[in-house]
Amino acid sequence: MDVIGTVELVLAIVVLALVIAVGWLWLRRRWLSRSGGTFACSYRRGSRTPGTRWVLGVARYRGHELQWFPAFSLSLWPSRRFDRVSVRAGEQRLPDAGEAVDLLDEQRIVGLQGPRDDVELAMAPDSLTGLLSWLEAAPPGMRYRPSPTSPE
Repeated sequence: MDVIGTVELVLAIVVLALVIAVGWLWLRRRWLSRSGGTFACSYRRGSRTPGTRWVLGVARYRGHELQWFPAFSLSLWPSRRFDRVSVRAGEQRLPDAGEAVDLLDEQRIVGLQGPRDDVELAMAPDSLTGLLSWLEAAPPGMRYRPSPTSPE
C-alpha cells in the first residue's frame, strides 16, 4: 500500500470514529430524556474547593434521586447522584462575571449540601424552581428540611 492509500485509510477511520462518537452522544441524550424530567444543568464541586470548573451536563429525576450526567461523556451511568433525603438546597445566586463565561445564558446557581460534600448546580430559573419543588414535595416519611440559609 502506498503512502496516499495509507493516509486515506487513516482519515477514513478518524472520520468514522467521529461520526460514531457524535451519533452515540446524540443517542445517549435521547435515551436520557426518553422518560422526561431532564434539564440542562452544569455541575461544580463547592466553590471553596480550589481549581474547580463548571462541567456542562444533563440532570434527570429518577425516583428519589437526581442524577447528573456530563454532556460529553459516552457513559450511560450518572456521574453524580443526589438523594432527596440527604441533600439540602442552600444559597441561590447569579453567576459572577468569571462564571458566566462557562455557563449557559440566564442560569442561576444553587448550592446543594450533601452528607459527603457541598456542590453547586447551575440551571435555568424554571429548572431551579422545579428542583426546589421536587426537594420540598418529598413524600410522607421523607424528612426534607430546607437549610437555614435558603430563602423561605
